[in-house]
Amino acid sequence: MTRFIDLPTLAALVHDMGAAHFLCELADEIHTDFLRWNAFDKTARTASHSPHGVIELMPVSDDTLYSFKYVNGHPGNPACGLPTVMAFGVLAEVATGLPLLLSELTLATALRTAATSALAAQALARSGSRSMALIGNGAQAEFQALAFHALLGIKELRVFDTAPAATDKLLRNLARTPGLRLVRAASVADAVRGADIVTTVTAAKRHARVITPDMLEPGMHLNAVGGDCPGKTELHPDVLRQARIVVEYAPQSRVEGEIQQLAGDHPVTELWQVLSGQASGREHAGQVTVFDSVGFALEDHAALRFIHRQALARGLGADLALVPTDGDPRDLFGRTRSHLRRVV
Repeated sequence: MTRFIDLPTLAALVHDMGAAHFLCELADEIHTDFLRWNAFDKTARTASHSPHGVIELMPVSDDTLYSFKYVNGHPGNPACGLPTVMAFGVLAEVATGLPLLLSELTLATALRTAATSALAAQALARSGSRSMALIGNGAQAEFQALAFHALLGIKELRVFDTAPAATDKLLRNLARTPGLRLVRAASVADAVRGADIVTTVTAAKRHARVITPDMLEPGMHLNAVGGDCPGKTELHPDVLRQARIVVEYAPQSRVEGEIQQLAGDHPVTELWQVLSGQASGREHAGQVTVFDSVGFALEDHAALRFIHRQALARGLGADLALVPTDGDPRDLFGRTRSHLRRVV
């Protein structure tokens, strides 16, 4: 049987554990996998682009478990009542190919993205960072805010979105978060001014320049999340040229990330190198750092494994007869006649 976790089940799990606690445990799981970087068979995701958006498949495996995620990115979806990002994923045994888990990953993608952002910031942001600007207040914004509050101790969140209703939603959802001061900014520049960390998580599929060089301050850490496919960026290229850049998987990031704007040989460091101590993160207090996050399959692998473990331990989800696991494994046709035997 294959365990199935739908959106309401995962949402209930996050509620029961508490979003902050869930994010912290998930960050630990992702950290563990980045430290096992060389144990994984990795590839950049396969993308199918259209004028409306992109649909992608993201596979990865080690010698025990294989996973993939189906995910889309359609910025126009909210206008027709659908999320910009929708996803599901599978976790399977390498030894047999048996699918162990079929899970929603729309909510889980937001959670793992935020957990990875905070994990990278622990290595790249200045020690003692307490204020963050959050540019783009859509579906992923609250998760970013909670992850940085829980894992880095962010106390002041300065928020801005070109759609005031998005900011209204964020302020409403986070209003009762203990120890987090929320400030509604009048503009991007207003939000960024004096911030220790700047997170951009905008949705427009274009070469946007949300953050420009004149906004940079010594020691600032930029967490660029929204640029995640060809033709979609958030940072002015001169911002990148002034910064130390860390990415998840360079072959994918050079096509999809902020660094698609730079020469193909522009130096970058992969996150696993920083987390394992093979490369430095922040080199000095005044350095500007960028985490150019596009999302990598290893993060989904960790999320699926974490969800599967929690589901089994807590008795969550339902078992699906997704593949034949009883009877004669060679008699597939016979299963098409089983209903006749039951009728007779």
